[in-house]
Amino acid sequence: MSIADDRFTSEAQLSSRITGEVHDFWQQGDFASFSGVNNTRINYARFIHGDSEQLTKCLVISSGRTESYLKYQELSYDLFQLGYSLFFIDHRGQGLSERTQDNPNKGHVDDFQYYVDDLATFIDNHVTPHCAEKPYLLAHSMGGAISARYLQDHPEKIKAAVLSSPMVGFNGGGIPDAIAKPLISFTALLNRWFDDKAWYFLGHKDYAPTDFTDNVLMHSAERYRIFSEVYQNNTEIQLGGVTTQWLKSSVTALEKIFIHLDKIQTPTLVLQSGEDTVVSNQAQHDFCQQLHQLHPQSCPDGKPVVIEGAFHELFFESDVYRIPALTALVDWLEQHP
Repeated sequence: MSIADDRFTSEAQLSSRITGEVHDFWQQGDFASFSGVNNTRINYARFIHGDSEQLTKCLVISSGRTESYLKYQELSYDLFQLGYSLFFIDHRGQGLSERTQDNPNKGHVDDFQYYVDDLATFIDNHVTPHCAEKPYLLAHSMGGAISARYLQDHPEKIKAAVLSSPMVGFNGGGIPDAIAKPLISFTALLNRWFDDKAWYFLGHKDYAPTDFTDNVLMHSAERYRIFSEVYQNNTEIQLGGVTTQWLKSSVTALEKIFIHLDKIQTPTLVLQSGEDTVVSNQAQHDFCQQLHQLHPQSCPDGKPVVIEGAFHELFFESDVYRIPALTALVDWLEQHP
């Protein structure tokens, strides 16, 4: 099955465009950093149209775990051509932002709220001053959890939001929460008792590349090749598994998302990857059903928009999945001018 939309780069165009138009576009970015919580360096990128004081289509992008804005060059190009000025943040402890552990491979955060507070500082100080109107927010995976918490803490700051494959629940691989949560808490307690350094959670380890045939992120071989080359050519953005403290803090954050769901007043759309094995699709359904009941302007019909057959990375997927996801994203933003 083939699908096409002239607004978006196709797989057939990608290999030549990534070294041509996309490469040239990327050179115009503004790449800088600011001090986040506890003076941690947080790196960011901006791609701004014309007179920054007149921007009406500002889009903040909160990426997923292990990610950097370096990964988002094709998506940035496509959205910029549609008139969006883009503002990317590399979350603490990953991407080009400062790592807080002796082993930079460890995916760690002392408190999930630090992610949320960093995002708030970024939007207040490095996004909003450039925009004539409130920005939009696009978030993926872990960035979706960060953004949901941000929307709860700052309900008046964002015009409309799209959460792509959001981490509002973990995929426990069949292990029930009644077992997983006590195991996480007990392991974190042992870590605090016996070591000053953060431990990897059980089974997690340093960064290692995955063959395309074994990947659970995308069906597109070409996009996976480019994705892999970004990490091979920029070793400083490589990240391994998560620490016990990251997991414990994330569990607490996800509980807060559902406890305070009524505080998300921003019109919010959820895009779900139909064959996602990274995060919990059931949690996304629960999130949408409950949020729509509280605020009918979010999650139309009380459901996510499901991209059937897609893996976790909707914006890096094969065209047959990527284009419907991008179309749903742009349509939602355009419904909230």
